[in-house]
Amino acid sequence: MSNRLRNLSIPIIAVLLGVVVGTIIMLISGYDAIAAYSALWSGAFGEVYYTGEVVRQVTPYILAGLAVAFAFRTGLFNIGVEGQLIVGWLAAVWVGVAFDLPRFIHLPLAVLAAAVAGGLWAFLPGLLKARFRVHEVIVTIMMNYVALHLTNYIIRRYLPSPSGDRTEKIHATASLRSPFFEELTDFSRLHWGIFIAIIAAIFMWFLLEKTTRGFELRSVGFNQHASQYSGMNVNKNIVLSMVISGVFAGLAGAMEGLGTFGYAAVKGGFTGVGFDGIAVALLGGNAAFGVILAAILFGALKVGSLNMPLESGVPNELVDIIIALIVFFVAASYMIRIVMDRFSKKGVK
Repeated sequence: MSNRLRNLSIPIIAVLLGVVVGTIIMLISGYDAIAAYSALWSGAFGEVYYTGEVVRQVTPYILAGLAVAFAFRTGLFNIGVEGQLIVGWLAAVWVGVAFDLPRFIHLPLAVLAAAVAGGLWAFLPGLLKARFRVHEVIVTIMMNYVALHLTNYIIRRYLPSPSGDRTEKIHATASLRSPFFEELTDFSRLHWGIFIAIIAAIFMWFLLEKTTRGFELRSVGFNQHASQYSGMNVNKNIVLSMVISGVFAGLAGAMEGLGTFGYAAVKGGFTGVGFDGIAVALLGGNAAFGVILAAILFGALKVGSLNMPLESGVPNELVDIIIALIVFFVAASYMIRIVMDRFSKKGVK
């Protein structure tokens, strides 16, 4: 079996193993697995409204997955996507609330503000990594909490609505929502952001695979010493990689602030989208197209699971277990490779 075919088959096998083990857990717990999966499918694709919600959920997953995947591809571990997403969310909403501009200026400006905020939030761990070799995992994890509490403070202190725990709604000129999608999907929260996410995926693929700068970024990720010896600016590429990753994360926040919700609220905890982006990137093999496919799966599972308690009486937390199992099998891909290699050798004999 070729390496390319093996790499493509491992995520599929991981998904199947996750579903199989999840089914066994359902049966042991006394639940009807067939009814559960039927309710899951119905909740994701049974009505056009649900399908619109799936695509809406897929949108930030794609961008969060790209943020994690881009850093992985360039030798970095950006665990701070959640914080960068939150900062981008607030920046986009602030522009959407504070300015009253024509739509063709206001909406791009709000999206750009989110991208810049996410990139700037990722700049610091990139700089610390480049200049002082401070491990980016530690810094980005800590900055998640800084982002959460700082944005909550800004909302309460400077951007409160009369309720005090959220901002005002953004102006319609800054919204990604559209009457076209509302009519098409029976008033789901689907918005134009899905096209931004797809364009971002194409951009990541083109940058890493078709440009000299992308080659340098990947080279630095593979071997910093060899890259330095060949004349590449290692520190500059490390910082640039983290900033681009943060831009993707900030855009994910814009999708929530300008599309799904239309405001920023005080958060009692993390949104989870940034952390789910790690799983999306792993399942997608850190490739742009793979991230899109993985985001579709995760979005369908997240939205469809909400229907499981209603139709089948199965708690939707079981879907979180299945997702965790999928991630486990992807992370343990070396075990799957060993089994596949043994089967391949037996087939040759």
